[in-house]
Amino acid sequence: MPQTETDVEVQTATSLEHIADLDRRLADQHKHWLRPQPTLNRTLVSFQANKGRAIYRWYKYKEGFAADLVRFFLKELKVTSRARLLDPFSGSGTSLFVASERGIDADGVELLPIGQQIVAARQIVESGLSEVEISTLEHWARTKPWHNVEGTPLLELKITQGAYPDDTYKSISGYMAALEQESIRLQTLLRFALLCVLESVSYTRKDGQYLRWDYRSNRKRGARPFDKGAILPFDNAICAKLQEIVDDLRPQGVEELFDMAEARTTTVKGTTKLIHGSCLDTLQTMKTSSYDVIITSPPYCNRYDYTRTYALELALLGVDTVGIVQLRQAMLSCTVENRPKELTDLNPNWGRAIAAADQQELLQALLAYLEKERAEGRLNNAGIPRMVRGYFYEMACVIQECGRVLKPGAPLIMVNDNVRYAGANVSVDLILSEIATRLGFKVEAIYVLPSNKGNSSQQMGAHGREPLRKCVYQWRKEH
Repeated sequence: MPQTETDVEVQTATSLEHIADLDRRLADQHKHWLRPQPTLNRTLVSFQANKGRAIYRWYKYKEGFAADLVRFFLKELKVTSRARLLDPFSGSGTSLFVASERGIDADGVELLPIGQQIVAARQIVESGLSEVEISTLEHWARTKPWHNVEGTPLLELKITQGAYPDDTYKSISGYMAALEQESIRLQTLLRFALLCVLESVSYTRKDGQYLRWDYRSNRKRGARPFDKGAILPFDNAICAKLQEIVDDLRPQGVEELFDMAEARTTTVKGTTKLIHGSCLDTLQTMKTSSYDVIITSPPYCNRYDYTRTYALELALLGVDTVGIVQLRQAMLSCTVENRPKELTDLNPNWGRAIAAADQQELLQALLAYLEKERAEGRLNNAGIPRMVRGYFYEMACVIQECGRVLKPGAPLIMVNDNVRYAGANVSVDLILSEIATRLGFKVEAIYVLPSNKGNSSQQMGAHGREPLRKCVYQWRKEH
């Protein structure tokens, strides 16, 4: 059957060539936004720069950014100690605590219980620990009281069953039982220390979208068995972590936490408050024009399912199978298992945000292309188009709410990543920035990191190694 004119138009609108052309045109139109920034690098926009910093180094939260990134922007933007900061995707709370060091009141929103626990532990530390409390942590590292307590079975999820050697499982169970004999504050810190070592004592390693399992576990092995290297004995790992915490809490450790030249100018720390839940829900409850700056990093549009990668921690914190499903659905759509959210049911006022996404030409071409690829069976997961659509429309709603709660003229800093699906580059930076301009923001810069990231092995095999931009956006709410 001969092709009709409509068929040709659809094929053109959904071709890789058309998407690449739209992407080039958009980049050229907004080339003044894209600015190389050698001061910013992948170390600052990841956990790497926190590894050697007292207190920040305790938990390896790979999805977070470094404290120095927050310091850089607070200084560059001249945010004063009288300001209020918001981070709607708080993670481990880095932006909150750096702001607090400089006398800035900071509010955050975090959905995942692991992030909530990290922040709770840090808040206890920031409130000041007594010498008795520090000595108790040191006593635990020295005497190992979990050896003398009979524990109870741990909550396990299907994805975490068999994650620990038998002796380690028994020790974790005893540790959880023993900490209940301490004060609530010490329980929080001791539980946090345990969360810090779970991966190192298990058969698993966090790896992007999932947990990888060591060949020594009882899990079914793939064609190429994975060796994670040393699996630490529980006593060694937890005692070292407790001692690290104690060392950082001593005066010399606390001094490392601060950039002392600047910290001495701040006599009073700012407050930190964390709201538990999804920012899609909680932003709506915040007062209009109540924040002076937003610094954040949302989940990337990269299929990473944090309920899987943090499954060990979530199970330890009592999140069962039903809870995992609820968390996954409440998250910003960044995984193929997210179902569509009825955004106008959540907030009838989000029509502006939805219209802004509807009007973004590159986004609509990408969505049409991915739907065509799905219909013709060329995607490795049929949920990708739904996820990408959900991500951008939900982010549009988040951007609208951020604009509402910021004061006129206030800046927003966002760390995010570009991605690629089925050979199509998804310029998240340009798409979100265009949406932001339709929602009352001025794009001051999209800072491009000097080292672009590559693609997944599947994408490189099929479409070559074309680098993708990793950026930090700087927007400002219009007056």
